[in-house]
Amino acid sequence: MVTAVVGVAIFVLIIALVIAVARDPGPPPDDVAVAYERAWDGLDFDALWTLSGDELRDGMGRKPFIEAKRAAYVGQADLGGLAASVSVERFETGDQVAVVQTLVALRNGGAAHNELQLEQRAGRWVVVAYRLLGSDASPASP
Repeated sequence: MVTAVVGVAIFVLIIALVIAVARDPGPPPDDVAVAYERAWDGLDFDALWTLSGDELRDGMGRKPFIEAKRAAYVGQADLGGLAASVSVERFETGDQVAVVQTLVALRNGGAAHNELQLEQRAGRWVVVAYRLLGSDASPASP
């Protein structure tokens, strides 16, 4: 009898956990946009693939995408780690879509302004378009 009660209690807890995870909306689109910017700055191609919609994956699966990006950035590690911080300048959201404008403050004192378009797919936000809006000139080095 006790075993049956414990078994039912465990089953109910497992069902409750599955429902809670399924209903979790995940991070909001502005957080996803900041994570996307940080992934590019860190040359974290695995995270980029996860945060991107099919539109930005060049028609590749995870492994070929990561391999292609790593090959493209061989010897260009200096293109990573440029950001001092990433913040959201403007954020608009609608039904299943969002546009986030980011400010990437660079370590050299300059800044880049970008626009990311996101869509909510399968219950999570993914970046479907990325556009450079411009950059502020970096200060002259002494």
